[in-house]
Amino acid sequence: MSKKKLNSFSDLGGFVYSTNDDEDFSSYENSKEKLLNPEEQHLEAHFSNKGRAGKIVTVIKGFQGSEDDLKSLGKLLKTKCGVGGSVKEGEIIIQGNIRDKIIIILQKEGYKVKRVGG
Repeated sequence: MSKKKLNSFSDLGGFVYSTNDDEDFSSYENSKEKLLNPEEQHLEAHFSNKGRAGKIVTVIKGFQGSEDDLKSLGKLLKTKCGVGGSVKEGEIIIQGNIRDKIIIILQKEGYKVKRVGG
């Protein structure tokens, strides 16, 4: 069984260690990102082919929330569109120029989506 790779301190699950006996740990408890409802999210749907060997992709930017929520939204989009894609650096990358279809899907889920570029 392979171990999950830890990419940041947040992957440790909120573990805080201090040698200071007088440390106040209450300030660390609510440091997680605030989860916004879909109605409060303002996403941008971009069209891009730069840095991808000329292949066309649709990039969704502006999601605010946890990495797991971003991955589940990416999976939903890939499943409903029937295409491949990935989630990297806070962006959802979907293969192909299907920006209009993605905008419709996101709006049905309650997100506010803005079409950006071309």
